[in-house]
Amino acid sequence: MDIWQAVAITVAAIAAGALNAVVGSGTLITFPTLLAFGYPPVLANVSNNLGLIPGVLSAAYGYRRELEGQRRRLVRLGLASATGGLLGALLLLELPADAFESVVPLLILAACVLILLQPRLNRRLREKPSDRENGGPAVWLGVAATGVYGGYFGAAQGVLLIGLLGSFLHDSLRRLNATKTVLAAIVNSVAALVFLTATDIDWTVAGLIAVGSTLGGVLGARLGRRLPPTALRVIILTVGITAAVAMTVR
Repeated sequence: MDIWQAVAITVAAIAAGALNAVVGSGTLITFPTLLAFGYPPVLANVSNNLGLIPGVLSAAYGYRRELEGQRRRLVRLGLASATGGLLGALLLLELPADAFESVVPLLILAACVLILLQPRLNRRLREKPSDRENGGPAVWLGVAATGVYGGYFGAAQGVLLIGLLGSFLHDSLRRLNATKTVLAAIVNSVAALVFLTATDIDWTVAGLIAVGSTLGGVLGARLGRRLPPTALRVIILTVGITAAVAMTVR
């Protein structure tokens, strides 16, 4: 790796960390960057996953005010994310690389539809006698399924999560964005533990991404807190649709 590759990877990681804090989908910046420099897909994926963890954690810390009062929700859904992340990481090591890629764009577009319809869904569901604060079994299973995808690849994991949480939980989009950040951090951390024990990692790449994504995560959390719900929803939709199209044509 020469100095210009190192700089490019670090800059990509800063952008990815900021994007993960605001929306998710930071992998769509760092993963293609690594592929462009000739890194094998699986090595790029696992090294990228490990490197992005500090950035997601820094973003979660940046959202600490929004996370107040969410302990019960985070414990409950965090278990779903951990379970899904573990299964997804194991699938990455066992299944062909294209096993999930054919359905991922459809999942992302479905999440975008949920985000678009979120205000209407919230109005209809507000009066129903369900656990609107923490979600029922369907939300738990949805978070677990998103964790499987996140442990396997992770691009647009945040879009899927915010679409699910925003449509079926009664809370502000900013607080749910903070919840999404913590759940994504759990998925990435569990997957990283699997990768550490079962496959090779490029520690130079992981280190550069860790430094860049940490800085980006702090900056992104500040930006995400200041965005009004409508602007945040527009950004999420834009990134989600772009991700779906990019993963369809690549």
